[in-house]
Amino acid sequence: MPGGAQRRVARPLHTTRRLDVRMKLRTFSIVILSATLAAPLAAQQTATASSGDRPLPYPVFEPDAFSRAVAAGTRTRNGRPGANHWTNYAHYSIDATLDPATRLLTGRARIRYENRSPDELTAIVLHLHQNLFAPGAVRSRPVPVTGGVTLTRLSAGGTTLTDVTMNASRPGYIMDGTILVALPAQPVPPGGSIEMEAEWSFPVTPDGAPRGGADGEVLFVSYWYPQVAVYDDVHGWNTDGYQGNAEFYMGYGDYDVSLTVPAGWLIGSTGELQNAADVLSAATRERLARARGSRATTNIVAADERGAGRATAAGRNGRLAWRFHANNVRDFAFGTSDQYVWDATAALAGDATGDGRPDTTVIHTFYRPARTAWAWDQSARYEQHSIEFLSRFLWPYRYPIMTAVDGPASCGGMEYPMITCIGGQRDTLSLYSVLVHETAHMWFPMMVGSNETAHSWQDEGLTRFNQSEGMRAFFNGYDRWELSYNGYVATVRAGQEVELMRHGDLYPRDSNAFGIASYDKMSLILRALRGMLGEATFLRAYREYGRRWLDRHPTPYDFFNTVEDIAGRDLDWFWRTWFWETWTLDQAVTAVSEAGGQASIAIEDHGLAPMPVRLRITREGGTTEWHDVAVDVWLDGARQHLTLVAASPRIVRVEIDPDRWFPDIDRDNNVWSR
Repeated sequence: MPGGAQRRVARPLHTTRRLDVRMKLRTFSIVILSATLAAPLAAQQTATASSGDRPLPYPVFEPDAFSRAVAAGTRTRNGRPGANHWTNYAHYSIDATLDPATRLLTGRARIRYENRSPDELTAIVLHLHQNLFAPGAVRSRPVPVTGGVTLTRLSAGGTTLTDVTMNASRPGYIMDGTILVALPAQPVPPGGSIEMEAEWSFPVTPDGAPRGGADGEVLFVSYWYPQVAVYDDVHGWNTDGYQGNAEFYMGYGDYDVSLTVPAGWLIGSTGELQNAADVLSAATRERLARARGSRATTNIVAADERGAGRATAAGRNGRLAWRFHANNVRDFAFGTSDQYVWDATAALAGDATGDGRPDTTVIHTFYRPARTAWAWDQSARYEQHSIEFLSRFLWPYRYPIMTAVDGPASCGGMEYPMITCIGGQRDTLSLYSVLVHETAHMWFPMMVGSNETAHSWQDEGLTRFNQSEGMRAFFNGYDRWELSYNGYVATVRAGQEVELMRHGDLYPRDSNAFGIASYDKMSLILRALRGMLGEATFLRAYREYGRRWLDRHPTPYDFFNTVEDIAGRDLDWFWRTWFWETWTLDQAVTAVSEAGGQASIAIEDHGLAPMPVRLRITREGGTTEWHDVAVDVWLDGARQHLTLVAASPRIVRVEIDPDRWFPDIDRDNNVWSR
């Protein structure tokens, strides 16, 4: 069942929660949106009798697995990690060689996995994501078939493991698509660790594979090494295989990676370059040092400076080994080409370290010279703005670098720690749009590690919201939310909408239901929550959710509980309506009449989604006033409501939600005018 098995007991979030649903819903009152609208004029309001034909949202029920985590002290019902919360950790040391001519990557890795849980681990689960491209793999989208991973060696605890898929004997390993279950000779005790080693190879996929590949000039290599799966306090081992549509759930670790490529090829990567003196020319190093201290864009490698002995060192036997290090990240990816030019600048990311001084992040962009026609010569400036804006809007960017690479078209826009891969033709608007979106993923899910596979909205929807904020700032008021709204309404009218609380691989194929739910509708939900709670409360809750769950793995219930904790109110009706249902909002002003010195404003709720009503009344002479109708009216089952106000000065216009905070699917009936 999407969202897991549901308990039939309401989750007691805090002591003020009432078990009587109708009573607790009556306590809701809308918060004024801004200081300028701080005090709506008093009005007599009379709700008509219920028509009895609308469903009422029932409470949110937490899954049994979440309840067990609360009982174990690893989670709480106020949205904070519990006193006993833990996350496991890994240390990767990887050496890989990439042959661009054949696209073959060969690698070997040493992995030390720390079991910080209270459980004895009798098995270790690994992801081999490249097996998505093996013949017969289970897939949720078409991909090129290239053969997948050839695993030539695997050991655990000093013992070589062999494939025991058919008899499951120990020690050994069981392969199931993109999932490998290692069965070490001895279990890993609580507080212990295990050393693993692997050797493998695979061909980098051609352009057309999701989230990376090779197009004849550029190779972007992602999901390319055996990666330990997440073992968390709610579900234990994450054994969801990679099917191509839903993205990833990843644990945190440290990475030391050596990448060998031909001399003259540049690499943009997760992590910081450790051996610049070995792989870069003196001129390249000098420019890079200059860029680290300047907010102006520096051209590190120009088009006429590419190649071995110019941009890079000459190398031994025509090859160079680039070494990178990254602390406390959930993945590692890289792009490489001998066609790249390289720009760099610095961004002020805020005080992530807490020493009272702004921290500097170095921005790198790698792209082909022809891509200047697609605004790539502005990409360093776009990345700089993205990092600086998001660091103010959310919390400071904490990584030392941020890199964007021009990749194969099938990258689309894809995020990895400290690096994004951007493919396809762009212009100024679309390049900034995709860069700020993918950069915003450095917060969700890179720093706040939710399970994208099960709940794609938990990173994509939040990121779409943050992207919209960034575009509004960069383009002086550009309204990205209207695009999300139009896509959402079109999907609703086409009868293709699917609820948010659905596993990312279980959305219908050949429709845009996944994208609308996970990206656009979720961003509209956050906008509605912002309009309902008010700017200050919303931002405090939104940021607090992120801070509480840095380097952890929040579930949807941790998000819901944090918002309720900060807002100080029960929002079960809101979560149920917008996350589990496909109910739509359609409020209408149907009539305005005058009698006995009073004006009666008739409001009807034509949809199924209950929401507060925000009324702006305009009178002759241009004066305006605001009136609120609490959501309680609709939660009591009403379909119609009358608001009584003074008749003078004469009312000339009444409009519901003129600022468009809420995703009303028919805005034409939101306005009455003379």
